[in-house]
Amino acid sequence: MSSTRTTSGKTSGKNGTWRNWGGNVSARPAREVAPASVDELAEAVRGAAEDGLRVKAVGAGHSFTSIAATDGVLIRPHLLTGIRHIDRDAMTVTVEAGTPLKRLNLALAREGLSLTNMGDIMEQTVSGATSTGTHGTGRDSGSIAAQIRGMELVTADGSVLTCSERENPDVFAAARIGLGALGVVTALTFAVEPLFLLTAREEPMPFDRVLADFDELWAENEHFEFYWFPHTGSTNTKRNNRSAGPEQPVGRLQGWFEDEFLSNGVFQAANLVGRAVPAAVPAIARVSSRALSARTYTDTPYKVFTSPRRVRFVEMEYAVPREAVVETLRELRALIDRSRLRISFPVEVRTAPADDITLSTASGRDSAYIAVHMFRGTPYQGYFTAAERIFTAHEGRPHWGKIHTRDAEYFSRVYPRFGEFTALRDRLDPDRLFRNDYLRRVLGP
Repeated sequence: MSSTRTTSGKTSGKNGTWRNWGGNVSARPAREVAPASVDELAEAVRGAAEDGLRVKAVGAGHSFTSIAATDGVLIRPHLLTGIRHIDRDAMTVTVEAGTPLKRLNLALAREGLSLTNMGDIMEQTVSGATSTGTHGTGRDSGSIAAQIRGMELVTADGSVLTCSERENPDVFAAARIGLGALGVVTALTFAVEPLFLLTAREEPMPFDRVLADFDELWAENEHFEFYWFPHTGSTNTKRNNRSAGPEQPVGRLQGWFEDEFLSNGVFQAANLVGRAVPAAVPAIARVSSRALSARTYTDTPYKVFTSPRRVRFVEMEYAVPREAVVETLRELRALIDRSRLRISFPVEVRTAPADDITLSTASGRDSAYIAVHMFRGTPYQGYFTAAERIFTAHEGRPHWGKIHTRDAEYFSRVYPRFGEFTALRDRLDPDRLFRNDYLRRVLGP
């Protein structure tokens, strides 16, 4: 087993143990493979089947679930990187599956192109991010997977399958968020557009005002999100809208002070204090909620959508119907206020329009996302369990890469097309080569 290949998740050469970024999931694969071509990957899949081993691909390890864990063959796609082809007539780009989003964003910008929307970090690989349903926030634009126009994957028999709206459309409908259950993704074709500018307006706003004006804030902005600090009545809001320019980025010194020193360095120290002295958390939350002042800046999309996230945490996130988000947040606040929970991380709220992807958390309905976090090493089970009861009461759908306790029986109720996905899985992977414990729970045996 090679032990020299590392990403945010890592393989230790000492004991062969892989751990995810959040530190809450580990696995000891029988062997690790880093294919340098689609043919090598297909050979690795066939070899695993011959040896009676399961197969899982893992990207940057940014999932908090065990979706990529295996005791069989762990495929690391970091040699399958880079742009294969740019089609300026169709306005698409085809990219290798192991390409980090950061590298894709930089390469697209150099070509005068951009994705329409993206999440708030860009350390994940394109295949890992899309397979788990990674998303940002948008009134009209959806998740990263919703921007896929074509896919290539190696299926359980070692064959290479391509799909799009016209070619194998049933596979395309499901595989854009495939959970690693249908095959190993080798390439993705994304819709892109000419590079544009976004103006970000960030400002504090009272929690009660955000809830009262939520529909208006959502309707008036292309991308609206906010962070609520538990134990306080304060939020930080962010409104991103397209701009004709001119480009006015955050100054280097200001960016370092606010995004690195305050949001990462000071916040890390505050969480260490809160973990050691939980009684101090409410006071820390009040200080944190006032740390960042209002600011407005205009820049290329990936510089506006994404932020550095160096403070490690664990996370649960649920998508609820957008019309239920205000009531869900009120219930979450009431839960925290009446409990002895001490929450040092803000609650993040974003939105997405309905899409047509079989197991997308926004499949068939306009959605709002509520994400709860806890500092790594802090007991999180009590908080997450209580929050999950609230989310599931509103028919919430958990992010596939974030902590949850739901199973196939639950998903069959909240996903109208759940049976389509499992039937396709039966056809593409009848012997469950890509199975692991997580997929057994969420998709059934």
